[in-house]
Amino acid sequence: MNTLDFAIKMEQDGENYYREQAELNKENSLNEVCLLLAEEEKGHAKLLLDLQDKKTYTLKNSDLLTNTKNIFANAEKMDIEWKKIPSQLDFYRIGSKMEKESIELYQKFLEEASTEEEKELFRFLIDQEEKHFETLEELDRLLTNAEEWIESPEFGRRREEY
Repeated sequence: MNTLDFAIKMEQDGENYYREQAELNKENSLNEVCLLLAEEEKGHAKLLLDLQDKKTYTLKNSDLLTNTKNIFANAEKMDIEWKKIPSQLDFYRIGSKMEKESIELYQKFLEEASTEEEKELFRFLIDQEEKHFETLEELDRLLTNAEEWIESPEFGRRREEY
């Protein structure tokens, strides 16, 4: 299996993983995040297939961060979803690990790329996967802070200060 075949398979596997997670999380906001990530991975696979088939393609930056912020900004029933946060945290942690591995792999492929076109595509994919990683890490951080943050009564705001 050559570099491009491996990268295509990896992106297709990523798409399948995110779609499976979306199905498992139909009842919460994680569903939309997974579907967005699945579409991103599908687009990456198509770029790689187009490169392999020597077709013309366009590199378009992801709007994943904007869409993810919109998902949580529009969440109406966060108190009900609170019970499901541990499974979401697990997903974010597994997903960010997968994205980090993708970044490392594409960096290796970039070093081995022989044409400027391949180098440009691998740089683009590294950038895209870094955005996915940052998104998942940020969501993990936000949910972890909400779950673990405790205010010290000694240093917190007093009721009379409200």
